Amino acid sequence: MAFPAVSYITPDDYLEIEVRSLEKHEYFEGRIYDMAGASFDHNFIVANLMRKIGNYLEGKDCEILVADLRVTTPEFDSFMYPDLTILCEELQCKENGFDTLTNPTAIIEVMSPSTKGYDMAFKFHYYKQIPSLKEYILVDSTRKFIQINKRKNETTWEEPIYIEDANSSFVIESIGFDLPLNEVYRKTSLA
Repeated sequence: MAFPAVSYITPDDYLEIEVRSLEKHEYFEGRIYDMAGASFDHNFIVANLMRKIGNYLEGKDCEILVADLRVTTPEFDSFMYPDLTILCEELQCKENGFDTLTNPTAIIEVMSPSTKGYDMAFKFHYYKQIPSLKEYILVDSTRKFIQINKRKNETTWEEPIYIEDANSSFVIESIGFDLPLNEVYRKTSLA
């Protein structure tokens, strides 16, 4: 059986390609992956989260950043574009990595049917390598469901917390913010 040839792309080559590209791509251990487009529900969820969290953080020491900001791991073997990133420390970027954050406090990914497994397992594997990351929050765009992953200590994470009750809320512990699910899914087909 023949296998297709796969060529390794260095992190520096990826960044050079990404600077010139009109589309965004993620990078994992030498391979580049195209980013898919997003549904209306996905975009409404991101906008709702951005507005609610952004308003809450007004005048506080943390900031919320949108998907155009790339995040990397300490070994620089991956570069990802989370839907939302919360930063509560002084901004630290990869040297010569144009807009590549190295110290997120919390990351929020909105999952679509095509990215659900990828976000829950594959990307989480890489995000866990980031020492500053305290929470990884997954929001489903096809049903009212949120999964919260919290760091327990330097090497381990707590068991995930699942929120499915449409009338409940969830807490982003790293910023002390309680958000009702109904506000997350406002204006979506799930509202």
